[in-house]
Amino acid sequence: MSVIKHAHQKVGVFIDTQNLYHSAKHLYNARVNFGQVLKEAVSDRLLIRAIAYVVATETGEEKAFFEALVKLGIETKTKNLQVFAGGAKKGDWDVGIAVDAIKFAPKLDAVVLVSGDGDFVPLVEYLKTNQGCQVEVAAFGRSSSGRLIEAADDFIDLDKDPKKYLMYAHSAGKTVRDGRSRRAPR
Repeated sequence: MSVIKHAHQKVGVFIDTQNLYHSAKHLYNARVNFGQVLKEAVSDRLLIRAIAYVVATETGEEKAFFEALVKLGIETKTKNLQVFAGGAKKGDWDVGIAVDAIKFAPKLDAVVLVSGDGDFVPLVEYLKTNQGCQVEVAAFGRSSSGRLIEAADDFIDLDKDPKKYLMYAHSAGKTVRDGRSRRAPR
């Protein structure tokens, strides 16, 4: 795929946080470095809006994560995790992401969808055809829909350099990142 990216392009980044979180956890047993993902998605262009769609649990343990996203310049939109009578849980932002991407598209040259979810294929096609936007997808290729990759104008495969886009868990006073151990800052 060959797309034009230049400094004057207005970019909107829409992050399906749950999709990336689960991909990183299952593929690498790691967490996503959303700062690096945002940097790659924007690619020295004019960022108009970056929104991460997040799900809040009853315990609120993810509050520090949400605050970290805001410090990176990523707006967060939150919805509560739904827990059904049978114990099933649901925390899905697909419709919200699609509505926001369509709503902001007239103000953007490029839409970057950070998700590998194939449910977004109709959104990608709509944005390209009806809004004239360049649509790029950033996700872990191994857990991404082939149809979504094909529909996009460009695909940023986070699997190509996972160390760049991942952070590993803290353990015993050390931070493990990029596969190396180092002392955590004091």
